[in-house]
Amino acid sequence: STGVVLATRPGAKFSKTTVTALKAFEQELGVQPPVGFWDPLGLSKDGDVEAFKRRRSVELKHGRIAMLATMGYITPEIAGKFPGYLSPSAGLKFADVPNGLAAISKV
Repeated sequence: STGVVLATRPGAKFSKTTVTALKAFEQELGVQPPVGFWDPLGLSKDGDVEAFKRRRSVELKHGRIAMLATMGYITPEIAGKFPGYLSPSAGLKFADVPNGLAAISKV
């Protein structure tokens, strides 16, 4: 049986409702001992399952976007850039565009 571990300031009191709401997510994927369900900001203290699922899906989406952005930054450094022109009318080649934030001033 896994219990709920609450890391708080000394003397903090929790109502039965708060502890029950925390236990509502104790069996979710990613909950691991010894911490159990870890919610330091208290976003799930109301026990709203729909809000929990939405936050979880948004977290996954943002994580995937961050991974793609990292790969977009690293890949040209490793594999090189496309041959040819990014903008033929402006005479701008792919090789002329620097990586990272410096690209904003070129494009």
